[in-house]
Amino acid sequence: MAKLEKSPVPLFVFLVLYTLLVSGVSGSRGGMVGGRTKLSDVKTNKEIQDLGRFSVKEFNNNRRKYEKGGEVGQLMFSEVVEAQTQVVSGVKYYLRIMAATQKKEKSMFDSVLVVKPWLRSKELLTFEPSTEPRVRE
Repeated sequence: MAKLEKSPVPLFVFLVLYTLLVSGVSGSRGGMVGGRTKLSDVKTNKEIQDLGRFSVKEFNNNRRKYEKGGEVGQLMFSEVVEAQTQVVSGVKYYLRIMAATQKKEKSMFDSVLVVKPWLRSKELLTFEPSTEPRVRE
């Protein structure tokens, strides 16, 4: 008769699930693993402001790719006013950007991009007018 051996799989599954639970609960930012994290120092964060400039520049260079329906025209970057990050295969940034249109009206735009530092790559995924109302000065 063959001897039955205990499989290490249930113990392995338990350890993996426990690690995910503990890291999600006691993470330094208090967020869930893979969840979005809101950044608090957006206006003084040079990296985030540079990503906003990059987003607007990419939009201006490839407007047909990002415009859905209406014509926005060339934009001039003002500032990133809100940002969230999410760890994926790289870091996914969700940015709310204030930019001026050709008519000098400031509007909000939502941008999503992925940065992979080890590949030195940045890719703009979406860029569209925000659902937030137009900003008035």
